[in-house]
Amino acid sequence: MEEGRGRGRDETEDERADRRWGELIQEVRVAQTGVQILFGFLLTVVFTPRYPHLSQTDRTIYIVTVVLGAAATGALIGPVSFHRLVSGRRIKPQAVTWASRMTFAGLILLLATMTAALLLILRVATDDDYVPWLVAGVIAWYLLCWFVLPMWTRLRHTTSD
Repeated sequence: MEEGRGRGRDETEDERADRRWGELIQEVRVAQTGVQILFGFLLTVVFTPRYPHLSQTDRTIYIVTVVLGAAATGALIGPVSFHRLVSGRRIKPQAVTWASRMTFAGLILLLATMTAALLLILRVATDDDYVPWLVAGVIAWYLLCWFVLPMWTRLRHTTSD
């Protein structure tokens, strides 16, 4: 049996890498758009009239959020640069693997960025004690949608070879 065959599709290793690359780039486009909009918004906050009046805790949360947003942006744009720099080197399967890892790291960083941004916004919007609980609920929702359900489905529907 040829390498890459017997995986549910009749494709070579190169064809599989091409398909996986196309799928990955489509997925990254969605995350890139979201993180770029969020990051752009975060960059403007420091220039608002309200920023000087934030508590030191809120300023620290803001700085952490901006750094997380920058890191998420880098990780989610990374696959494009990676592909461009290794294109034509006949290492697409390895490139897809590394780009996939960068994308996963970017999603983790995006989760952290969105959580920190939500915490900051809710702390500024209200001083109620329920804010940490509300943020924890949203984190649980993100984890369920982004990781738990996909992993549960993967484990439930993966057959052993």
